Amino acid sequence: MEEEGRSSWMKYGPVVSLFVVILAVWFRSPDDAGLDDRLDNVLSSLLRAEGKVGMNNVAKPKVAVGFGGCVDLIVDGVTLLNKIGLPPTDQPLHHDYIENELQLAQSFAYFFAPGAAAERFILNDTLFSELVEASRDLPGNRWAVGGNAPVMASRMATEGCDILLGGSFSPDFTDVLSQHITVAGNIVDEPDIHLILEYPSGASWGRYTSRRANRYIVHSDDHNPYLDSMAKFAEKLKDFEPDLLVVGGLQMMDNFPFQAGERDALFSRLSDLLSSSSPTIGVHFEMASFVEESIMEDLLHYVIPHADSLGMNEQELPNLLSLLKGSNITVLSDPNPRVATVLDQMREVYRIVNQRSKDGSAERDTNGVQAKPLTRLHVHTLAFQAMIVTRGSQWKNTMSAVAKASLTANRHVCGSKDIDPSKARLIMDDSFSISQREGSQRIPLQESRPISCWDEGDYEICVAPVLVCTEVYQTAGGGDNVSAAGLVLQI
Repeated sequence: MEEEGRSSWMKYGPVVSLFVVILAVWFRSPDDAGLDDRLDNVLSSLLRAEGKVGMNNVAKPKVAVGFGGCVDLIVDGVTLLNKIGLPPTDQPLHHDYIENELQLAQSFAYFFAPGAAAERFILNDTLFSELVEASRDLPGNRWAVGGNAPVMASRMATEGCDILLGGSFSPDFTDVLSQHITVAGNIVDEPDIHLILEYPSGASWGRYTSRRANRYIVHSDDHNPYLDSMAKFAEKLKDFEPDLLVVGGLQMMDNFPFQAGERDALFSRLSDLLSSSSPTIGVHFEMASFVEESIMEDLLHYVIPHADSLGMNEQELPNLLSLLKGSNITVLSDPNPRVATVLDQMREVYRIVNQRSKDGSAERDTNGVQAKPLTRLHVHTLAFQAMIVTRGSQWKNTMSAVAKASLTANRHVCGSKDIDPSKARLIMDDSFSISQREGSQRIPLQESRPISCWDEGDYEICVAPVLVCTEVYQTAGGGDNVSAAGLVLQI
């Protein structure tokens, strides 16, 4: 009887399989086909917008990027925690820094469920070493160049810029950097390691399920918090004559156990460096995951007054806004905010920062240098890119820049230069309000013109949807790649 059944399948199986395929095609609703067409149209439109501005016929932009860097060890977060036998906690909690396994479990759970990016300093060297050792032989682990500055530098070099990178690296680290990157800093035997706990959308850890793909980063740096490349970077900066100066990686100073006065001295030196650069050189500051209120106040005093441009994600935007308005740190915000919410927050940041630069109490830093007006603000979220750019400022090609930023988000997360619409989806609404204020205009998402730009006050706003990658290769470094790509076309 079994042989007879097998014989029947051999005879009719191919016919049945073909019939199933025909049924699948037949019942693949027009909605599915329409969705595929829509993604294709949006992709084509974004590529056209990106391609309007090329870099082939212009001199290579020169960009100086600081500070620091590390080696990223990328692992599946849940697999690592299971390997070290760390049970899921019943009490998700925020911790400014991590001292033991219980705090690690509580902090991971706090950000894992909503799918919010986070980065924390591990004060316990033994715990961090144990995590790194457990990760070294974990199946599927990967090593990569890491740190805000090297990642942004690498992206800009890939896009055609010449780079001066400030950081202290090992010879092996320097060898894998692009030939278009010149390093200014000290040589170290062992680079700092950052442990990247990645997780996909829908991942489970105990009773927790992640709402979106993201990462939880832990580190215990020795070199980066001291900005120890700053002196050599400053020396080379004068002869390099950059078109743009990018500052990032300052979150390594967050909750680091400095001696009294050490951090203030470092920020004062950084402020001197920024204020001594030519006023014609644009300065971009890339925000990150900051949880210590005092360091945020240092940024407002020493760094942001010198920046023409700010870049950040959907977690960092409300955090900065809260501090600007005199409130407390915002540890966790909506990881999937609406466009109207983000735009209102951006308008407030733009208004307050520029008001501070005009006020007599804030217009000059400790060296008597006048604060720069903020003329560019870029916020990158999972669903969309948004930019505010002051009309008549040095920043150009805003529409092409948001298109490039959007496309780079997919390219980086999917790990491919070519974008495959079958591995992407749109999660931005079919239309969005430009503000939460009652009666605000709604703008439809048009496939043939997916980027929306309009004027308000003294600035232009542009919003572009992201083709969200559905087969995630890596989320870590996404913001740095996206922000760097957007800057390239605006220098």
